[in-house]
Amino acid sequence: MSSIDKVVVLGMGVLGSQIAFQSAFKGKQVTSYDISDEAVAAGRGRFEVLATRYASDLPGVGDPQAALASIRSTADLAEAVRGADLVIEAVPEKIEIKQETYRKLAEVADAETIFATNSSTLLPSAIAPATGRADRFLALHFANEIWLRNTAEVMPGPETDPRYLTEVAEFAEEIGMVPIVLAKEKAGYVLNSLLVPFLDAAGELWAGGYADPETIDKTWRLATGAPVGPFQIYDIVGLTTAYNIASTNPDPGHQAFAAKIKADFIDQGKLGVATGEGFYKYR
Repeated sequence: MSSIDKVVVLGMGVLGSQIAFQSAFKGKQVTSYDISDEAVAAGRGRFEVLATRYASDLPGVGDPQAALASIRSTADLAEAVRGADLVIEAVPEKIEIKQETYRKLAEVADAETIFATNSSTLLPSAIAPATGRADRFLALHFANEIWLRNTAEVMPGPETDPRYLTEVAEFAEEIGMVPIVLAKEKAGYVLNSLLVPFLDAAGELWAGGYADPETIDKTWRLATGAPVGPFQIYDIVGLTTAYNIASTNPDPGHQAFAAKIKADFIDQGKLGVATGEGFYKYR
């Protein structure tokens, strides 16, 4: 068993709220942090939706309402991380935001606290210098809808002490995940090394005007038997995340996709499943 009991999640967005809720659902002491009272209030709303989803998707398994009631939330970083065993960072997928978050975190967290990033694309080595504790820093990546798609990719940086890799993998198992432990850092881990090229190809077809999202998704589902197509996956992941990743890639195809997704969706407040509309509409 790990010695991790008190968990703090930085960021109450789509995945941050899920990580916090799943940890609480499995009995961990959880505090959620976001940068403002407004962001915290929005995050609390996501927790309430998750409690409903858990009750529907996992009938008779645990008590979602008890998990909901147990999660502390705050916009005070120092208060949030005091005494934490593990801090999981799930802030926007931009290196500057993550580095600044860790610089602030390093000033207020206990020396013994382990730091983990949920970054989908950034390497631990790119962030580690800002943490002030490269030996206690690693990546812990979850797939969206983690109560159903329960993988947790655990990836060390070049300076990560192996004992903390083991500790975090044990924690992941304790909260109901299947740990996928990488031997060394790799952009995209295992899952996104497979998934991102697939989504990129779909984005190129759409942004290039070759086919619309419905046609692309239908083709993939019919030809492979997959339950969802790439643009349905984009909606689940969140279009802000898709934009942030694409906009940092100088390739013209990625830039065209980023510009189109921003103009057609993000600027209209259509961010995917989380807002009820993206490429598709949701209840």
